[in-house]
Amino acid sequence: MKLSFDLVHVSYNGGMVVHTFAFRWKAGVREDQKLRAIAEIRGLQGQIPGLLETWVGVNVSPRSQGYELGGVMKFADQPALDAYGGHPVHQKLLHWLMPLIDPIEVDFEA
Repeated sequence: MKLSFDLVHVSYNGGMVVHTFAFRWKAGVREDQKLRAIAEIRGLQGQIPGLLETWVGVNVSPRSQGYELGGVMKFADQPALDAYGGHPVHQKLLHWLMPLIDPIEVDFEA
């Protein structure tokens, strides 16, 4: 018996969205830049409407595939996550951080 359904429509908590990310640092990134990234990502909490919780830290998994930093953010809903992308505080962070990283992101409704 084959089950067929659209996983995009599977929902658990009425629209809450989890944003996950991991970074590989590019060559030459200094320790102070890594620490700044952690501090500024944590500092987004309370500045972004709809950002409910934030966790970020050094990846300790033996299966990290080179991703040294990881994080999870919980948003109230998809519109809150969408607004986060263009928020000035987030954009300020991305301006200096993006040249330093090779990122991956996974977002899903929780």
